[in-house]
Amino acid sequence: MAKTRREFSPEFKRETVALLESSGRPVMQVAAEVGISPSMLRNWRAVVRGGSARSRAAPSPGMPPLPSPADQASDIARLKRELDRVRMERDVLKKANRHLRGGAEMSFKFIRDHAERWPIRLMCRVLEVSASGYYAWRNRPESARARANRTLLDDVRRLHAEHHGRYGSPRMHAALRAEGRTASRGRIERLMRRHGIRALAGRRFKPCTTDSRHYLPIAPNLLKQEFVAEAPNRVWLADITYIATGEGWLYLAAVLDLATRKIVGWSMRDHMRTELPLAALMMAAQRQRPAQGLICHSDRGSQYASEAYGKQLIAMKAKPSMSRTACCYDNAPMESVFHTLKVELVHQRRWATRQEARRDLFAYIEGYYNRRRIHSALGYRTPEQAERQMA
Repeated sequence: MAKTRREFSPEFKRETVALLESSGRPVMQVAAEVGISPSMLRNWRAVVRGGSARSRAAPSPGMPPLPSPADQASDIARLKRELDRVRMERDVLKKANRHLRGGAEMSFKFIRDHAERWPIRLMCRVLEVSASGYYAWRNRPESARARANRTLLDDVRRLHAEHHGRYGSPRMHAALRAEGRTASRGRIERLMRRHGIRALAGRRFKPCTTDSRHYLPIAPNLLKQEFVAEAPNRVWLADITYIATGEGWLYLAAVLDLATRKIVGWSMRDHMRTELPLAALMMAAQRQRPAQGLICHSDRGSQYASEAYGKQLIAMKAKPSMSRTACCYDNAPMESVFHTLKVELVHQRRWATRQEARRDLFAYIEGYYNRRRIHSALGYRTPEQAERQMA
């Protein structure tokens, strides 16, 4: 079977080039992240570039003489050393807070794990343990279990850093299994809890982007909360969310494939008129080329009930489906994706401009969420892996 030529929207191309330019990373790395060839990215960059250019005072009588420059330099150096010491003691106390209640062994482990960051004797003094006691503990033979836990902890910390703190123990367990590690989920959970390794926590916030106070035609609810699709491009879910920036709101429309949980289409604007979700739908259609009979589910917002959106669905030979009024559960998987996006990215950043937010959102969707983030509903596979295996 001949391989279908992939097409990309102008917005996708612009954001890919912008990500390359702003990140300073190699072309090959950025191209791999968003799933295109390096030569394609170089061509896009060339097009975008082509389009965008073309006397110390004497002491007063009765006052003591000013210290000499050498004395001043000595005092400054001493004060800097003192300030550095106080700062280190403060940082050790902040970092080791929970170890203070764990006994000498927990303090010794903390000192060992941070020996390259802070002086050992300073940490011993702050944690109120003796340096001789620490060295005696460190020089004892390490048990096989302790060695295994230390190696496992290194892997946990590496994955936690690679995924920017987004993995809790369930996903961490799945990611380690994929690397061939056989540690139980309970053991991983205990290690993470003991060493203060936590996943990012969410905040309850549900902005309303749905204006259902209109007289446009409403499609029936074909899904009725039965979120099951046997193959890709059978059911798509669509919604709009918004992100705060220093310039005002940035609106994001997305289209999610129910079977693979892949974000197959997206668009970002400074408004949420029909043009916004329509661009996301057209990107999804261009990338996925769905067959006749696709169900496109959304809320009852005026954008999704508009004539322009309906005409695009007719052109795709797709069937519209809409949630009940003010029932977010009728589009739960899409709501879940936006919640994940807010927890893992939006709530961890503050953007001065919409353009800065666009860069990070693009990198998260195309470079991380679709290609690297494992999903519990997919048996801890990534959306891209699920799509390839279901094709």
